[in-house]
Amino acid sequence: MSAQPVPDRGAVATARRRELLEEVLETFSGCEDPRLRELLLGAVRHLHAFASDVRLTVDEWKAGIDFLTEVGHTTTKTRHELILLSDTLGLSTLAEMLGAEGPPEATESTILGPFYVPGSPHRRLGDSILEDADDGPRATVQGRVTDLAGRPLPGALLDVWQNASNRMYAVQDPGQTPTNLRGRFTAGDDGAFAFRTVRPVPYPIPHDGPVGRMLSATGRHPWRPAHIHFMVSAPGHRTLVTHVFDSRSEYLDSDAVFGVRDSLIVDFVPDPAGDGFVATFDIALEPVQA
Repeated sequence: MSAQPVPDRGAVATARRRELLEEVLETFSGCEDPRLRELLLGAVRHLHAFASDVRLTVDEWKAGIDFLTEVGHTTTKTRHELILLSDTLGLSTLAEMLGAEGPPEATESTILGPFYVPGSPHRRLGDSILEDADDGPRATVQGRVTDLAGRPLPGALLDVWQNASNRMYAVQDPGQTPTNLRGRFTAGDDGAFAFRTVRPVPYPIPHDGPVGRMLSATGRHPWRPAHIHFMVSAPGHRTLVTHVFDSRSEYLDSDAVFGVRDSLIVDFVPDPAGDGFVATFDIALEPVQA
């Protein structure tokens, strides 16, 4: 009798993994939403490929599940640890890039971040968004909102928010007035806007939870460079989520959440009137495609 060939254990294992993947993918064949089906199939394929590529162990899988569970438990009404995890992995920035591949004339977008709060008070042009005592140097932020051809967009709505000089946002800090350093402004007939504030400072993202431990374990710092957030909208144009970054700030080249764009870095120059600093940030919005 001739000897039977010995099965290649590696080939058998690979075939079994392939069969498992196909079996899981087949369970989504009844999904009637084509986009949902596409997302789920892609996620399953990549997750299986990841586990196979790194030869994920059961202990590592359990540790990952425990980590994600803790991320969920750490999330509160004022702290979104899942967004923080997405930010620190660059996924938030990638999603923003994929959704905002507009013309080069448009102001670049960047991440929303975990500290946005809707319903900020509407303030008059030139008003201060600072409501609490703050030792930081004062600053005026000014500019114009236009279309891609430079025509003003009167009535454009600007929603702005930033951290205080103690490196915390009002939503993080019970010692601050809830609407401190937040405000909405309506651009004038010429598209111009201006508001008073304090010069922003770098701050660490929350790093006392699971995301912070991930950063520490991988030798990464939790710092973001000094910036002010903007959400800008106008009829017939795409809503823009962006930042303005202080050119003199630390961490511009190592933002913990990968949000810096060169075009969004501006100089805070001394105010000729001797009252702090002035930053000019012009914003061009992309039209909504018909």
